[in-house]
Amino acid sequence: MAANSISHCFSLSITILFLYLLLVHCNVTYDRKAIAIDGQKRILFSGSIHYPRSTPEMWEGLVQKAKNGGLDVIDTYVFWNLHEPSPGNYNFEGRYDLVQFIKLVKKAGLYVHLRIGPYICGEWNFGGFPVWLKYVPGISFRTDNEPFKVKG
Repeated sequence: MAANSISHCFSLSITILFLYLLLVHCNVTYDRKAIAIDGQKRILFSGSIHYPRSTPEMWEGLVQKAKNGGLDVIDTYVFWNLHEPSPGNYNFEGRYDLVQFIKLVKKAGLYVHLRIGPYICGEWNFGGFPVWLKYVPGISFRTDNEPFKVKG
């Protein structure tokens, strides 16, 4: 069951990325020298706003301040331990509503750099891994480890 949860989390991350791509309607290319968005070469300035570190009521103001400060991109992790606190139990409500956060960023005219993980380098407990994961037999963190690659 735990191995199934790991593969479900990966599927969930891919689904989140796909949902974001549906929200943003642009053509992104790269020519070995620059990124181009809808045919226009761009230098993008990015800053982090980690949505669960604040409340949904704060998000719009934080995003607007980032935009006013000259940012083009909001960078955020997807927090596995918050979104799957126990195997197969998902939470995307309140301050964990990633889709609402992304929509607010889009509404402000900015892009999102969605850092799916699974590891978080953002001074976050257990690197964002859910605590239940340490009880998966044979698990080894931040390595090429079979339990992470098992398909459910």
